[in-house]
Amino acid sequence: MLIEPESSCLIVIDMQERLVPAMQAPARTIKNAVTLMKAAHVLSVPTVLTEQYPKGLGQTVPELITVSEGAPILEKLHFSCMKDTGFAKHFVSLKRKQAVIAGMEAHICVLQTGMNLMEQGYEIFIVTDATSSRTPESEKACLDRLSAAGAGIVTTEMVVFEWLGQAATPEFKKLLPLMK
Repeated sequence: MLIEPESSCLIVIDMQERLVPAMQAPARTIKNAVTLMKAAHVLSVPTVLTEQYPKGLGQTVPELITVSEGAPILEKLHFSCMKDTGFAKHFVSLKRKQAVIAGMEAHICVLQTGMNLMEQGYEIFIVTDATSSRTPESEKACLDRLSAAGAGIVTTEMVVFEWLGQAATPEFKKLLPLMK
């Protein structure tokens, strides 16, 4: 079950100004989310970002806004993106069978979104180095539970190189600097 660019979308969950500083390894998480978003744009993989209660948690961090390339940022109140009507409608309209998921907090919004997507028959891939929680225990519990349920547990490099599929293409040459 490889991640195919024509079959997948990227979901970046709740990487917001007041939430990011409380997470484990926030700089690494944001850096890898930026890499995923840049690669998705180059390879025409649709991207959607979410914000959980932005009045309280703030807006999406500027590093992600800068590379969003017009990707929609959808507000939500449900922890699972798929329980939010606006998100669910947008996601279904993309007609993709795979979801690559990065975000915060792993054990809450990422977990619940992933579980709901799998319940609906989608293949999901959780990007471990672009996903975080406040504690390592919560992050590990999320990854263990999603893995046991059938989710692919991947890294940023795994996603980018699976999307690329081969070297010596213009896209490969453009994205290679992001991997160094």
